[in-house]
Amino acid sequence: MRYCNSKDDAMEVVNDGFMKVYKELPAFKPRYDNFEASLKGWMKSIMVNTAIDHFRKNNKKYFAAEINESHFETERSGETAIDKMSYKEIMELVQQLSPVYKTIFNLFVIDGFKHEEIAGRLNISVGTSKSNLSKAKANIQKMLGEAATKCYGQKAI
Repeated sequence: MRYCNSKDDAMEVVNDGFMKVYKELPAFKPRYDNFEASLKGWMKSIMVNTAIDHFRKNNKKYFAAEINESHFETERSGETAIDKMSYKEIMELVQQLSPVYKTIFNLFVIDGFKHEEIAGRLNISVGTSKSNLSKAKANIQKMLGEAATKCYGQKAI
């Protein structure tokens, strides 16, 4: 669900992913002494790539324009509200993002891809990847502010 807008889309990605796993299973070669860990990592990679393929196929029109590199120079001091949230709470907010923002946020923040890798996989520029991540974070921050306003009846700082 991290990469999909609906349960139907998620089921399609999972089905496609498992078809790829079964099809490529004879070619699987463990990379580690622990067979189970190797298999899990290999399967995760296939599932993430299948989700990316699904995204690329269905969301070509959503990519945002590039923003200059200077827009990404932000100063971080201390812990942010998102740092204090549980995985479930973050995923509930992420599900509200647009398909592009959600995908790039997941690839960068959750799956640990670098912007260069994201750009290559989604056929976009590195600047577009950075821009969309920045906008995704801004949208999440806005949602956090709105949630705090609802809870405390005042504008969050």
